[in-house]
Amino acid sequence: MSPLGILRLSFPLVDTASLLSLPYLQDDLARLEPELREAVSSGDRFLDEVTTHLIAAGGKRLRPCLALAAATGGRRAATSDDLQGAVAVELVHLASLYHDDVMDEALVRRNVESVNARFGNLVAIVAGDFLLARSAEIAASLGTEIAALLANTLGLLCQGQVTEVRSAFSTERSTEDYLRTIEGKTAALMSTSCRIGALTGGLPRPEVDVLTRFGRCFGMLFQLRDDILDVIATDEELGKPAGQDLAEGIYTLPVLLALRDQSTGPELRPLLGSPLEQPERDKARHIVAESGAIVDTVAAGRRYVDEAVEAARSVGEASLGRSLGDLARSLLEGLPVSR
Repeated sequence: MSPLGILRLSFPLVDTASLLSLPYLQDDLARLEPELREAVSSGDRFLDEVTTHLIAAGGKRLRPCLALAAATGGRRAATSDDLQGAVAVELVHLASLYHDDVMDEALVRRNVESVNARFGNLVAIVAGDFLLARSAEIAASLGTEIAALLANTLGLLCQGQVTEVRSAFSTERSTEDYLRTIEGKTAALMSTSCRIGALTGGLPRPEVDVLTRFGRCFGMLFQLRDDILDVIATDEELGKPAGQDLAEGIYTLPVLLALRDQSTGPELRPLLGSPLEQPERDKARHIVAESGAIVDTVAAGRRYVDEAVEAARSVGEASLGRSLGDLARSLLEGLPVSR
């Protein structure tokens, strides 16, 4: 048992490349790393240190992996355009982490010191902007459609973040508000990753649309999983403090469901509505974890699994479709299905 009294399971990082098991993909991801570093190289030693801080820390590279898989289907090695499209979406993701950590006053990211903690908030914000500028420059080199798509995605990310900030510390937050938020802040970039890959890969329009739909469903599912793990996983598994969303007033679906549960809501509600110190954070996590909210959130995730698998079945390359379906199913593996 964990110190919270919650049954401990193991929640490893999502190893997308291994789960997709597509030929060429591992090699393409290895080729991606120097491309990422080159894309953020400015010639200024200090700025380069800041912009490569989280690149050096590693990460799942989930979004570029989706882009490369969509582009190649595992049938061939990635072209230069495929790699650049993957770089563009990863830079947007990295920039969002720089900015998020400033807003959250985070100290740790990917099990290393966060950029804002190491270099200060101002440097972290400007460096995040620099990453977005580089991403936009790359997108422009890939054509007007991809440039417009990435610009629109940035707008959706901002809208999702504003929706989340506006509802901070609100115990009356609606499920609809939560779903709108994660559609913008997470699913939009997942969807765009798949779409950019499909475009650089020159796929037919129906195929582009199917992969875009898969990316949206996968992104919704991924965020639901992430929000479950924020409650039941450990700091080490997350690479950041567990319960951070709770402490900062970001009440996700498991928390909202636990608040509405007559058996846990009355005990949980008085703890929420303001920032939490560690003892109150642990108590709130325990209440949510021991309620039926985790199981109900997993059930909500299964609906997105079904939609993702249905989209994946329509992918023209059968092996890619099967792999994408398996990837979607894997996100809920090991999560509680009963109280």
